[in-house]
Amino acid sequence: MSQISPSDEAVSPPLRLALILSDSAQAQTRAEELREAHPWVEPEEAEILVVVGGDGFMLHVLHEMLDKGISKPCYGINLGTVGFLMNSLHGDATVLERIHAARRIPVSPLRMHATTQSGEEFSYYAINEVSLLRETRQTAKLEIRINGRVRMGEMAGDGILVATPVGSTAYNLSANGPILPLGCRMLALTPISPFRPRRWKGAILPESAEVEFRIREPGKRPVAAVADQKEVRDVRTVRISTSTEREMTLLFDPGFTLEERIFAEQFQV
Repeated sequence: MSQISPSDEAVSPPLRLALILSDSAQAQTRAEELREAHPWVEPEEAEILVVVGGDGFMLHVLHEMLDKGISKPCYGINLGTVGFLMNSLHGDATVLERIHAARRIPVSPLRMHATTQSGEEFSYYAINEVSLLRETRQTAKLEIRINGRVRMGEMAGDGILVATPVGSTAYNLSANGPILPLGCRMLALTPISPFRPRRWKGAILPESAEVEFRIREPGKRPVAAVADQKEVRDVRTVRISTSTEREMTLLFDPGFTLEERIFAEQFQV
């Protein structure tokens, strides 16, 4: 019987990685070192994107993929301040070794459909949250519908937001909203400085829920809708639903997953 030599065995081709650098001074300073660490390919040819910067830059990259209908796993290397969506820069393992050992976290974005007072329509994705905010000193007044049914005829306050589990530790947490565990398939509906009903703390909704806001007195009390960084002013109605068909994937080092960071946020002293 003939023997198979090691050279005859099937060898898996190496992962095709693309390096995506932010324009920050820190990222540019480390650019040469990172370029020498791996034989990088162009983003269009890559299986995985290695994103170097901060949370804001990672969101920018994810939104670019959403807008183009592309879905590639992203491994972030933090050179920003918080780095909630990123991995630590430090470590002895190579980038390729860290990616092979990384845990994959699925992230489903929200899709916002906004109609303005003049009848214009806009549609944007949000990975963290969709916020409705008053534009003037006048309190915003909103009607809240869930799956077509009116759940609150009028909420008065500075605004309201719908957050994903990923975004539940961002603006939502600052507005005293709940932190949602990853994989819970839920959304946080959180009022922003509510005036009426005064004691209303918001609600936790299933991911399948469609949320609709209708602006009361929009001429007197104009409201803007913001899907992460994209703003639509003078809205009349806003519909928000989870876009499961545009699911994204983030990669995290073992022991430093996004899930672990969510736990850590809840037990900070």
